[in-house]
Amino acid sequence: MTLGEDWLGPTIREVASPLTQRMLRPLDRRCHTVQFSTQLTDADHRALAAWLSAYPSVTLRAYGAVPDLEFLRFYPDVQRFSADGLYDHLESFEGLGHLRPDLHTLVLGSTRRRLSLQPLARFTGLRRLYLEKQTRDLDVLAGLMSLTSLTLRSITLPDLSLLLPLTGLRALDLKLGGTRDLSLLPQVGKLEYLELWMVRGLDDLTPVAGTTTLRHLFLQALSRVTELPDLSRLAQLEVVHLETMTGITDLTPLLTAPSLREVSLVDMGHLQPADVGVLARHPRLRFLTAGLNSEKKNRAVRELVGLPGNENPTRPAFLDGDGDG
Repeated sequence: MTLGEDWLGPTIREVASPLTQRMLRPLDRRCHTVQFSTQLTDADHRALAAWLSAYPSVTLRAYGAVPDLEFLRFYPDVQRFSADGLYDHLESFEGLGHLRPDLHTLVLGSTRRRLSLQPLARFTGLRRLYLEKQTRDLDVLAGLMSLTSLTLRSITLPDLSLLLPLTGLRALDLKLGGTRDLSLLPQVGKLEYLELWMVRGLDDLTPVAGTTTLRHLFLQALSRVTELPDLSRLAQLEVVHLETMTGITDLTPLLTAPSLREVSLVDMGHLQPADVGVLARHPRLRFLTAGLNSEKKNRAVRELVGLPGNENPTRPAFLDGDGDG
């Protein structure tokens, strides 16, 4: 199979120099990323940029052996850019200065040494940002007041005070790292989606109970968390996902969420069917996906609760679509 064919499937298009007509054939409507792993010629960058102009919702991704970001001078109109998988080669984010200030989405992966995030200061219209292990000049985040979605992976904050200026923030993902103090969470933006995944040392979810705009809560592998908070103040909370939450044995706090309609339990084999059966008492629950690592236990849960699982788990529309309003 040659480069440019759909060896990555319909969602990703791989290109390389020399560009071919097949690489630049029309994209499948499901395609979300066009990527390259080696430097293209200037002529190919120009051709790719012109072709991409017809696909403003598609992300341009550079990874692999791309040495710097100066090629972005050919892409002044790109709205979504990802520089992840450049661990061994990238030495600076300065090339980001070629991108438009109202860039929609930016993904910056980890690099061999921490690089200054100061070039991000110009992105006053940025809506979505993903950072992995990039902590140098992290205070630049406070000036990105158009952000609606922020993911921090393997980044530890002493608390959430840095995020308080982000008044429009609707989605926050904390993945890995060791941000244990969430006390300011209710004051961060207008959070509708919160994901906490394998945050080292985190043991207190009490601040979640005060985040009254929350609609979707995703908790995974928080080994020190032993109880869920009272959710009665979260009048808009509709979806809860619990995965590998081995310290949680009591699900009754979920009954306090007045609008809860969907619960997903994944890799929760430490629970017994009776532990989950209490959710049958929730008057508005419509979907329950039970993943107790045993078909026998899962079947028992279905009999106790009498609700179907959701084959297409609900995600906030603004996380997947173009609109953030």
